[in-house]
Amino acid sequence: MKHPRERISYSAIAERPALALPDGATLVIWPVVNVEEWEITRAMARQASGPPMGVTQIPDFPNWTWHEYGMRVGFWRLRDAFAKLGITPTLSLNAGVCETCPAVPQAAHEAGWEFMAHCVVQMPISQIEDQRQVIRRSVEIIEEFTGKRPRGWLGPGRSQTYHTIDYVAEAGLEYFADWILDDQPIMVETASGPIVSIPYTVEINDIAVNVAHMQPSDGLMRRAVDAFDRLYAESKTSARVIAVGVHPYVSGAAHRIRYFEEMLAYFAKHDGVVFWTGEQILDWFKAEIGKQGEPK
Repeated sequence: MKHPRERISYSAIAERPALALPDGATLVIWPVVNVEEWEITRAMARQASGPPMGVTQIPDFPNWTWHEYGMRVGFWRLRDAFAKLGITPTLSLNAGVCETCPAVPQAAHEAGWEFMAHCVVQMPISQIEDQRQVIRRSVEIIEEFTGKRPRGWLGPGRSQTYHTIDYVAEAGLEYFADWILDDQPIMVETASGPIVSIPYTVEINDIAVNVAHMQPSDGLMRRAVDAFDRLYAESKTSARVIAVGVHPYVSGAAHRIRYFEEMLAYFAKHDGVVFWTGEQILDWFKAEIGKQGEPK
């Protein structure tokens, strides 16, 4: 069992060698669309409708259908918003969706999105008896569906046990997004060698803003713009990465999609900003530390 601090060396961002992006860019936007498989035979991953009399029901039709709206309607709004601005996001995919609702990942594949493995179904890692097998199966299903092996991993709910990251690296994945502890990528040691941690987000995420914190429809946009403005200023001295995590049944809702589109447009109008997938960030970062050594 390894504590996370045994896998990484402490590094103050103000004291590291500067990271440089190509072509004069300074800030990377990493848009991530999370598409999940919710099994109606288990408790839902999250709830928009509170259970009657405080007793969770299985099957939970009110919340399962809330999620299903994202597959039938919300996803397609998000797809069109990215296409309008020529942005290619990362699809964080419960691989089971390839079998239950293949039209969604097929549309993402046809649009050239990156696929990031996100387990098979949406459930806590700690409840999985054989993590190795499920991680491998997640990767295999996506590879069979797209013809390309995913390079990244995001655990459902960013959940891990002490050994999960070893299993992720063992499966041949090159980056993961579960650790939200930095504004730049870092190297993390595993039993199978180093793996890159790319900064994902818990707060610039529609689950936190709109579901957990019940902010207004424009809440994600306002919070993301505030974060962007600060990181954009800081990135003038060393490159930064800002992730935006969205879900089709949340940001794809009719009362929120306008603000999602406005958020993307706000980012895009700034000079020195690039929209990258996880694998683009991975390849850039590995090249950078290859030039100067890992930031200390």
